Amino acid sequence: MRPTDAVNHPSEGPGSPFTGYGIPARPGSGEFWPAVGAAGPPASVPAGDGAGWTTLFLWRGSPADVVFESWSDPVPLRRWAATDCWYAEVRMPERLRVTYWFRTGGAAHADPFNPFGAGGDRSIAATPDAPAQPYWPGLGPDAVLPLPLARIRWAAAGTGGRRTVRLHPVGGGGPVVLLLDGDDWLYLHPAMAAFDAAAAAGAVPPVTLVFLPAKDREAEFACGPRLWEAVRDELLPLVAQSGVPADPDRLVVAGQSLGGLSAVYAALEFPELVSRVACQSGSFWWTPGAPASADPLGGPVGGALAARLRERPDLSGLRVAFDVGEHETRMLPHCALTETLAERAGAAVRVSRSASAHDRAGWRHALLRDVAWALG
Repeated sequence: MRPTDAVNHPSEGPGSPFTGYGIPARPGSGEFWPAVGAAGPPASVPAGDGAGWTTLFLWRGSPADVVFESWSDPVPLRRWAATDCWYAEVRMPERLRVTYWFRTGGAAHADPFNPFGAGGDRSIAATPDAPAQPYWPGLGPDAVLPLPLARIRWAAAGTGGRRTVRLHPVGGGGPVVLLLDGDDWLYLHPAMAAFDAAAAAGAVPPVTLVFLPAKDREAEFACGPRLWEAVRDELLPLVAQSGVPADPDRLVVAGQSLGGLSAVYAALEFPELVSRVACQSGSFWWTPGAPASADPLGGPVGGALAARLRERPDLSGLRVAFDVGEHETRMLPHCALTETLAERAGAAVRVSRSASAHDRAGWRHALLRDVAWALG
């Protein structure tokens, strides 16, 4: 997809070409880049045909592309006359929050003018109609995220080897929330700060976050028992002995993509361990051979988990919240079937759609909301 195809680029005449985006200074003038910095995140205006938005991305100094997380092909930037201003006007659909970066010289760079970052080389943009994400702080690319003080070393027998697992009590601590792909929620998206803010506002109850890093996602999160046996037999006892206030008997597993697949698999195969799940964009296309195929999502709808759910296991003790990005066109049938079959099997099911593609920037609000719902 080339989202700029329908965009009319500004003519290179006198005056500022970007006044409509709230930047009246002319590129090349001394006022231009300070004005861009003051404007903040990429600005959007209604598309000319009234469907969706046109969003302005600006980069200084060198040829570059703007690259998006899962949503579209990269978009090359154009140079404004003989200035150091490179720009792209990108056509976006309604309701979209997306991670992006600038690629120049083979390297990735965050947007230096956008205070909403996702790690050192990623930024986040949102169309004006994308729902707000309260509790998630705006952090630029230079921000260093605070880390939980408590940590344990986990041997992780049979699942890829030793790793450091960090723990953070929110609101004094409570039920364990196991965050799969925990390093992403530590170093890219500030989940610790977001849960603290949400708990202070009464939006989530006190919980204890357990950040579980992955070493080999495809091996660990495939539908197999080793990870969950190790969580049950090794990790949760270590959490209970850590000295951090925590209730491992009221466990919520939160996972995205392959992590979401693994979380729901655990609820099916280890119901005595996992009875509360927050799943965003679960990879329910997965079958044993799918990851190596030319078209992983082109197999049977719902993949291996749908086949298991058709056996009608008793899921009456399960609470599972499903969320998927509304722009994940090929994921939606896989997720919709899994949601339906889980509910038919007796689970308490919550279904929602985020204003995103396959992107953690869109899953962040669902993570907080669905953990709270899973705890009832």
